[in-house]
Amino acid sequence: MPFQSAIEYTVGRIIGLFSGLPLRVLTHLFSQQGNFTDYFRDFEKNHAVRGIFGDKTEAVLRNLKVDFIWFGYMGVNDADGHLMVNKRYLSTGSKVDIYLDVVHELCHVKQHMEGRELFDPRYDYVDRPTEIEAYRYAVQEAKRIGLSAAEIRLYLKVEWMNSEVLDRLIRNMGVDLEEET
Repeated sequence: MPFQSAIEYTVGRIIGLFSGLPLRVLTHLFSQQGNFTDYFRDFEKNHAVRGIFGDKTEAVLRNLKVDFIWFGYMGVNDADGHLMVNKRYLSTGSKVDIYLDVVHELCHVKQHMEGRELFDPRYDYVDRPTEIEAYRYAVQEAKRIGLSAAEIRLYLKVEWMNSEVLDRLIRNMGVDLEEET
C-alpha cells in the first residue's frame, strides 16, 4: 500500500469509527452539524452540481449533512457520506478554491451514494479512480468559470504534492493543462 494512501486510509477509517460510537458526542463538542442548503446557497441551481446529481440534485443537497470540523480542509465521511468542512478554511480560504472543493467533494458524495470505495488503499491518491473523477469535475468547472491553465494547476497542487505527482494527476485526468508561456 503506498505511504500517502496508507495514512489517508487510516485517518479516514479512524474518523469513520468514531462516527458510529457513542463517543461521537465528544467530536460534536468541537464541531457543528447542519444541512448543506443552510450554509451553501443555490448549489441546487449550479450547472456543475446538476451535472453530478442530475434530477436528484435538490433532494440530495436538501438531505446532505455538513459537519464543521477543526482539522483539514474539506472531505466526505466514508461511513455515511456527509460533508466535512473546516470552518477556518471557509473563512480564510480562496473563495474560488472553496467553490471548486465543494464541487469536488459533492462528486465524492455521489460516489458514496453509488457504493464506491472512496479511500481505496490499493491506489496512490492521484491514481485513485474516485479522485480522478472528482478532480475532473472540478477542473471542468474551473475552465468554465474562466481560470487559466496556470491557475488550475495552482488549485490542484496541494501541500504534499511535488511537481511530478501533480503532473501524474493531470495525466490521469486526461485534461489539457499545458503551462502558459
